[in-house]
Amino acid sequence: MAAIFQTPLPISSSSSSRQNPWNTPPRPISDSMASLPISHLYRQQGQVAVSVAFNPSGNFDISLYDDDEDTSKVEPPMPPSEARFEIVIDNDVIRRLDLTPFHTATGITIPSSAKPKEYLERTIGFTINYTREDPRDPRELSEFPDIRLWFVRLDAAYPWLPVLLDWRAGELARYAAMLVPHQMNMRMGVVFNPEALELFVMQKVFVVYLWLKQHNMPKPRLKTSDMARMLGFGIGDELYDLIDKHPISTS
Repeated sequence: MAAIFQTPLPISSSSSSRQNPWNTPPRPISDSMASLPISHLYRQQGQVAVSVAFNPSGNFDISLYDDDEDTSKVEPPMPPSEARFEIVIDNDVIRRLDLTPFHTATGITIPSSAKPKEYLERTIGFTINYTREDPRDPRELSEFPDIRLWFVRLDAAYPWLPVLLDWRAGELARYAAMLVPHQMNMRMGVVFNPEALELFVMQKVFVVYLWLKQHNMPKPRLKTSDMARMLGFGIGDELYDLIDKHPISTS
């Protein structure tokens, strides 16, 4: 999988003959949120998580290959975290939309049974043993509709799962790619549709922050913000203040 998320790194500058659309000042990530102070949420200036590229110009037609020789390639992923929970899925599991491998590996059978502490410490990862019908099919795993559908069902059942993934090994990147429209680029890896990624991140911020608070986890704002930052977004305390000021009953 080409998408590798680690800590946010500066984007390499592109050729001087072409304007770099990513080096733009921080701005609200949606016109619909213009009433919020910029400090609530913003795209990090000149930096995104490794192999993620925003495209504020709106030109989403990005070539699979890039001719620029002075730009860095996608870094390889770090090894999986030791003792992480490993979910192994294959064609049969995917075809049946069977979540049993997740239940078996993690011990989480219903959403309410999950306690964040152990999973945050050990993290969760996926091994996808997928056999292509055509061995020459060049598509990445995140480009197969049946695989994506399996992850859509998993995310619908456990919407707070991204915060528990093995981020350093690229699991958050791959998970997002399963759920967010994107294109593949040989240099940058996964290039997400920026508006779709914005909606995905904000939905996860609301879900994860509330879930961590419900389980009395320390520093839920920090953990939630770290997750969003891995996807290239900064979240200010003012947004959390608004959430806390207008709580939603979960009973």
